[in-house]
Amino acid sequence: MPGIIHEVLLIALILSSIAVIEEKRLVSAVIKYALMGLIFIVVLLQLRAPDVALSSIVVGAIVIGVFLYTIKEVEK
Repeated sequence: MPGIIHEVLLIALILSSIAVIEEKRLVSAVIKYALMGLIFIVVLLQLRAPDVALSSIVVGAIVIGVFLYTIKEVEK
């Protein structure tokens, strides 16, 4: 059973990355990127790598914040 869940998560990760690339609106792309990061963190936790997952949470939060700030400044 965990193998099936892992495969479903990996497929969802691939599909969400394609959705990020194909998105035309920047804010929507950042939201989809955040969802992709969440799926990645779940995969890391499933692989028993909590230290890497915590690092991914911190880096992802910073990057998403920078993306949103940059989009806001560019749209001014």
